[in-house]
Formats: sequence, structure tokens, C-alpha cells
Amino acid sequence: MRFVWAVAAFVLAALMIGAGIAQRTLFQGPDTETVAVEAEQEAPYLVVDGAVLNRLPGAQSLRAEGTGEIFAAYGRTADVRAWLSDDSYNAVTVDEAGAVSVALVEPEAPEEEAPAATPTPETTATDAPEESEGAAADDAAADAGRDPAGSDLWLEEFVQADELVAPLQLPSEMSVILAADGTAPAPSSVSVSWPISSTTPWAGPLILAGSVVMAVGVLLYILGIRHARRSRGPRRKGLPLQQTQPIDVSDDAEGKGMISSTSRARRALTRGRRVGMALPVIAVSALAVSGCSADAWPQLGASPTPSPSASVIVPEGQQAPAVTAVQAERILARVATTVAQADEDLDIDLAATRLVGAPLAARETNYTLRAEIDDYAAPAAILDGDLSLVLPQASDSWPRSVLTVVDDAETRTSSIMVLTQDDPWSSYKLSYLASLEADTLMPDLAPYYIGATQVAPDSPFLVMPPEQIAAAYSDVINNGEESEFAAMFDAETDQFRASITADRERRLEEFNETASRTGRLTFSSEPGAYDPFAIATLESGAVVAVTINETDTVRPTNEEAVIKLDGNATVRTLAGAEQSATGFTTTFSDQLFFYVPGQGSTEKIRLLGYASDILDAKVIK
Repeated sequence: MRFVWAVAAFVLAALMIGAGIAQRTLFQGPDTETVAVEAEQEAPYLVVDGAVLNRLPGAQSLRAEGTGEIFAAYGRTADVRAWLSDDSYNAVTVDEAGAVSVALVEPEAPEEEAPAATPTPETTATDAPEESEGAAADDAAADAGRDPAGSDLWLEEFVQADELVAPLQLPSEMSVILAADGTAPAPSSVSVSWPISSTTPWAGPLILAGSVVMAVGVLLYILGIRHARRSRGPRRKGLPLQQTQPIDVSDDAEGKGMISSTSRARRALTRGRRVGMALPVIAVSALAVSGCSADAWPQLGASPTPSPSASVIVPEGQQAPAVTAVQAERILARVATTVAQADEDLDIDLAATRLVGAPLAARETNYTLRAEIDDYAAPAAILDGDLSLVLPQASDSWPRSVLTVVDDAETRTSSIMVLTQDDPWSSYKLSYLASLEADTLMPDLAPYYIGATQVAPDSPFLVMPPEQIAAAYSDVINNGEESEFAAMFDAETDQFRASITADRERRLEEFNETASRTGRLTFSSEPGAYDPFAIATLESGAVVAVTINETDTVRPTNEEAVIKLDGNATVRTLAGAEQSATGFTTTFSDQLFFYVPGQGSTEKIRLLGYASDILDAKVIK
């Protein structure tokens, strides 16, 4: 009977294990779902909308096939559409029923311009061809297309030859743009794949239960063999032994160990056979169970992990941040690389691709001086190390900016800067750059994934509107504690103002030692030529960046005297003269960052960082 139960256990175990394995193999089904995208009309760009990418849950895999290099990038959907607003492209979208479709999107027609004025009789025949050639050149440039590679709008780019495979995991607010070079048609064969989560919760239990039943069958089989051996009969009777000579089977009987050893050997052999039979069964069961992953077991009592609540509440109606932290890091690295090459080549045109405003003006002056003066120092390199702070402007339109702070571990210095993008097709350019003061205490700022709004120049919600900061601080520099604005600025932490005062006193003293009777040296400060930048903080204040110009003026006080520039190669090079009977002016450009508290605060306006560079020198007319 034991053999019958053993065979039944083996059959049942085989059925259970087979059913469990079949669930994981034959009946599991496909592990991915793929949607092919085919455009009927050719276009230089193809955009896969975020809704298509999130048609199914899980990570996405994008595959594109074509001839030559294939470019793909992803960014915010609004940014992708803005970049393509003046060009045609194929848009891949999904409707409410979940069907994927491709449609050609044409650029909006520009507003009709006023008709051209009727040519006057003075217009010559040779002027018309020039205008036609210019229009033709513009049309040719427009037809040439625009290469999307390298745009600062993209969060990440992929470039592969003939076939591109990009693993993605994008939210619905992101879209993917594909192209060749902006001129040739975009890849025609594109597909998006998602992994299918096919769980088999009973595969694991079936395999495990089958292994247990198999082990029971093995045990029943062993017990059946043992019972069969014991129940053999009839047995041969042994010779009668004398009662006076019993056989002692104890281990300590001298000379009779042969009987004891044989018995133990038989028992050991029997156990070895049983173990030898059980080991393959246990090994097969262990291998079968170990091949089952977590989705092969029922998830009892599983509950989703609660997501942490945000520590900063996004204001209602606030737009998305202009860049991400990774995007800002990549943009800054591009700026640093381009400016470093421009500094080496003294190429102001190259520098202008990544600099604007006061930083560009300072570089232009430096290049002029270095071209004429051999040992003139190069400007400090743009730091692109660890970004300790990234505060993007929350804006869906242009221009848009981002405030960053970069730390340099080697020099133990930090730079604060503003990067600005004028339109979707422009690169981010460095518009403000300064060094942070030692032990600078930055105000509380929003995290990079929320961003902050830009403050209007005439905002009444600060203790002083941003557009008035430069003029007020210039007055403080000129008049010191006698300025009407002196009490509004924190003097204890203002190392820049203290250094200006000390430098002016030193230079005036040196000048008066030799030229007090024939000349006069004066100093003045005034707001710079560039608009201020202001971005909000969490305490209803703002970080404000402004420029001021410091001007040193030296004039002769004697009609027979002249001002000579002996030993001052810098001013002599910029002014283009070695002496003047009217005098010289030397202008320095200062870039300053302030923390301006909100209206009603008892705090003072605090200087955060500064930079000063020579800007120009001229002969007084």
C-alpha cells in the first residue's frame, strides 16, 4: 500500500510542479508591448508626445531606424513645441481611446506685415537685385533647417548611427524629439515598447507544494522498501546454540568486534542509500523553487509605500522651473568650456555665444589688453564644479533665467551667477558673475524642482525696488555714512565697500604726494548700463543682481600741465594716448548681488557677492 501512495504522490508532485513551471513559461505570454509609429509625410522632425510614452505604465524603450546618424532628445513638452513653433514636424499623439496616430503639424502663419512702401524715383535699378538676393539668402537659410543637437532645452541627448535604442522613463510632461540633422527627413521607422507585468502568483506555491509532495512520495517509497524487506518469509532457522555459550554483541566484548562492526556498517549503508535517494529530489526541488521570482508568489498584505509630503508648497498657478539641476550643470559646463576656449584664443565673437552684458564687456576689455600687453593676466575661469545651489526661474515663456552657486574645492572659492536664455533657439548666456564673500549667509530659497518667480524691477513688495538698488548703493559709495541710503545697507558684512574706501584713500594719497599742485584725482560711482535681475526668496525677499560703474577722473589744474601715463600701460592701451592736457577717465564695472528683504522686514539690504573689472579708459574731451 505504501508503494501505491508513493506512486500517487509522485504523479501529483509531477502535475503540480509541471503546472507551476508552465505558468512561468508556456502560459506566461509576451513580456513587452510595442507600438510602431509610421509617418505618411516626411518632415525633418518627429515628436513623440509624453502621453504616448505613458500610454502604458513602466519604463519606455524607444527604437528608431534610418540611414546615417539618428538624433533623439527629450525635454519638457512645452519647450519642444516652442523650439519647433516655426517649423513643420510630425507629431505622435494618443487619443482618449488609446489609439496612437501621427499628424503633420505646420507652423503658424506669421502675421501679415504692412505692404512695402512704393519705391521712390531715387531708387536705382541696382538696389532691387540686392534686396532680392538678401531675401533669397534668408529663404535659403530657412530651408537649410536647424540642427537640434546641442540645444540647452534638452535634458538629455542620444546620437547613434542607423539604429537608435534609448531606454527612457519619462513623465507625461516630457516629450521626445527625433531628427537626422534638421534638414533630412526624420527616421521613418520608430517604435515604443513597454514591459508587461505578467504575474503568476500560483506558480511558486505549486512548485513548492509539488516539491513537498515529492519528498513525501520518496519517504513513502523508502518505507515501503523497508517494510517489504522485513516481511519476507519464511526465513531459514539458524543452528541451535548452547545456552552456556551466548553470543555477546556488546562493543566491549574482546574478540567479538567483528559482529558489532558489521551491524554498524549495514546501518550506515542503509542510511547512505536513503540519503542518496533523497538528495536528487531535494536538489531538483530547490532549483525549481529558486527559479521563481517575486511575481511568482501571491502578494499578501502588500500596500504601496506612502510618498513623502513636500516641504515647500508650490504657489497656485506657478509655472514649471526653467531647468533641472542636471540640465543646469550641463549648461554651465558648456559655458565654461566655450569661454575657456575664447579666453585662450582672445576670440570675443566666440565668447559672445555664451556671455552677455557686464561679463562680456569685461572679457572684451581683457582681450584688448592682453593683445597689447604681454604679461597682462587672463580673466578668472568660469567655475563649473559642484553646484551647491540651483534656483531656476519658474517660467514657461522667454526670456528665462537661472541663479546658480558653484563651489571650487581646490581654491575654496564660490561663484554666484545668472544664466539667461532669450528665446527657445538661443543658448543660455552668462549675464551676471561675481564671487561670494567669505562666510556668506544665503537667504532661504526654493528647491530647484519648484523654482521661483522673477521679481519685477519696480516691485513695491521689497524694502527697495530692484531698479533703485544700483543708484542707492552708488550714493552710499560716494557719500559714505552721509548718504540718505546708508542706513538701509548692512555695513558690517560689506567687505566690498570697505575695500573701495581703503583703495581710494591709498591712491589719492599717492597721487597728492607728487601731483597735488598740478592735478586732481576724483572718484565717482553711478548705476551701470544693464538691467537688474531679481528672483524671489522664500521670505518674500529677493536676490538682486545689479551693475555699477566706478569712474576715476584725473585732470590737470594748471594750464601748462599735462597728465602723463608713465608706468600705466593699461590706461595707455585703452585710451590710445600716452599723455593729455585735458586728463583721463578710467571706468571699472562692478557686478553686485544683494539680498533685499521684503516690505515690512527689519533686516537690512545685505551684499552677497561682487566682482570688479576694468571696463574702459578715455581721454577727456
